[in-house]
Amino acid sequence: FAAFDTAGDKLLSAIAVHLGLAPDWFDHAVADGNSVLRLLHYPPVTEDAPNVRAGAHEDINLITLLLGAEEAGLELLDKDGEWLPVKPPEGALVVNVGDMLQRLTNHVLPSTTHRVVNPPVERRGHSRYSMPFFLHPAPDFLIKALPQTVTAQNPEREPPITAHDYLAERLAEIGLTKK
Repeated sequence: FAAFDTAGDKLLSAIAVHLGLAPDWFDHAVADGNSVLRLLHYPPVTEDAPNVRAGAHEDINLITLLLGAEEAGLELLDKDGEWLPVKPPEGALVVNVGDMLQRLTNHVLPSTTHRVVNPPVERRGHSRYSMPFFLHPAPDFLIKALPQTVTAQNPEREPPITAHDYLAERLAEIGLTKK
């Protein structure tokens, strides 16, 4: 957990610099944040199983860090609507932009739409494990479009909201909590 948290801090520092902010801009946002490390098990499937294991979605948080899974299956949707398999080199991290960062940047950094597909028929008898780290800000962090991301061509798209309220809203939308 601590290693993912440290890597996430370094990535957010680089994102801050890219956005014209101080390298430590996100430090207060993620101090006492609600980050989550999950171990996901995708059990073996039969040869006739549907192709998609986890349908297309975006993550709610700021960024998601993923170590490469033993079995392939992660795909990203590109801007042309094509699904691209993700094949990181061993030991590399995959970084997905989440909805909170998308909202903070007024969609300048769009959320990564991704899915998990089943392996080729000859590999369907094997489990797939994935260990995503969902980096969340502190509950009281205000997600408000950064001024440099609001322009005449890209007006502010969404009102400010706390990370807690946004998470609650999104979890209710996807049916994980009651409204």
